[in-house]
Amino acid sequence: MTSTLITNIGELATLDPERDGLLGIVTDAAIALEGDRVAWVGPAHRAPAADAAIDAGGRAVLPGFVDSHSHLVFAGDRAQEFAARMTGEPYSAGGIRSTVAATRAANDEQLTSQVARFVQEMRAQGTTTVEIKSGYGLTVRDEARSLAIARQFTAETTFLGAHVVPEGMEPGEYVDLVTGPMLDAAAPYAKWIDVFCEQGAFDADQARAILRAGTARGLGGRLHANQLGPGPGVLLAAELGLTAVDHCTHLTDADVSALRETGTIATLLPGVEFSTRQPYPDARHLIDSGVRVAIATDCNPGSSFTSSMPLCIALTVREMGMSPAEAVHAATRGGAAALGRTDIGTLAPGRRADLVLLDAPSHVHLAYRPGVPLVAGVWTGGRPRPRV
Repeated sequence: MTSTLITNIGELATLDPERDGLLGIVTDAAIALEGDRVAWVGPAHRAPAADAAIDAGGRAVLPGFVDSHSHLVFAGDRAQEFAARMTGEPYSAGGIRSTVAATRAANDEQLTSQVARFVQEMRAQGTTTVEIKSGYGLTVRDEARSLAIARQFTAETTFLGAHVVPEGMEPGEYVDLVTGPMLDAAAPYAKWIDVFCEQGAFDADQARAILRAGTARGLGGRLHANQLGPGPGVLLAAELGLTAVDHCTHLTDADVSALRETGTIATLLPGVEFSTRQPYPDARHLIDSGVRVAIATDCNPGSSFTSSMPLCIALTVREMGMSPAEAVHAATRGGAAALGRTDIGTLAPGRRADLVLLDAPSHVHLAYRPGVPLVAGVWTGGRPRPRV
C-alpha cells in the first residue's frame, strides 16, 4: 500500500473534535495518507517517512467539501427565468415543470454527460463528496433512470419524486404513485428520500406519508422546507427525527427550538437566496441557539445554478453572519453530518483521505477572496485528482 506525506503545510484545518478550536488547526503541519485513509496528522517535524512526499509550500490544507444537497440530473436551461427575476419577477417553484419536460426528452447519454461535467466542476472547486437528487423526471421510468445515472457518480443519491405534482395529475393520485410503483423502481438506486414540503408542492400530511413509505423501504429521510415562507416542514422533520432539513429560510422560534432539541441539522443553501433575491436564513441565530448547521450549493437550473462551495462559504460569511471558521465547518463536518457520515469532513487517522490544498495561507481566504480560484489540489480517497 503506497503512502504519501504532504508536508510544509502552513495551516492544516483538521476539523478533528479531539483538537482545540472549531477547526482543530495545526500549524507548520504535515499529513500522511496510506491507501484511501489518513494515517497520521501532526507537526511537520514529527512526520513519519512515506513512499512519496509533497511540499505544500506553506499553504493551507482542509478536508474536502461535502455538498449535501444538489440536483444535477436535468436537461434544459432557465437563464431567461433568472434574467426575469433580476428585473423584478418573484421566484416560484413553477419553473420546475419546464425542466421536467426537458429532462424527460433527454437521453441517458446526454444526462450522464451533463452530470459528469457538473461533478468535475465541483471537484475543481474542492468538493469531494456530493449528494445528487432525482426530481426532474416525475414518472416511474424517469425517476429510476435519473437515480441510476446519479449512482454512477456518488453513493449519496436521493429519490425526490415528490418535487412537484406533474401536470395532469391530482395530488392524491400522485402521492399514491410516489409511494407505490415509483418508490419500488427508485429504491434500488437511492440511499435517501426527500419531499418538497412547500405551498404549491406537498403539504405536511402528504410529506409525512411519502417519508414514512421511504423509511419502510430502508431509505433515510430528508426534507426541503420553509424556503418560500413559514410552513410546517421543519417541525415535521423534527417530529420524524430526520437527519437534516434543508433551506430553513423562514423559521419561527418553535422551529428553532425543535431543531435544537432533536439535533436535526439545518442545511442552509445561500446560493438560492443569492439567485432569487430572497432573504437569507439567519445562520447566526441558529448557531447561537445551539442548532447544528451545514451549507450546500443546491446546484440546480432554477434557483441556484452554482457548483461552487467556496462561493457558498463566502456568501455565508458575508450575508448570514457566520465566521469563516463556522462556514468551513458547515461545508465539511456539517455536510458530512447531514449525510450521516463520520468518515468524511474530518482529517484524522482512519478517516477517508479527502482533502483540499488551497493556494492561500489560511482557510479565511475562502471568504476573504471571493470568486478567486484558490483550490490548488484535490485528493479523494488518497489519490490526487486532476482539476480540469
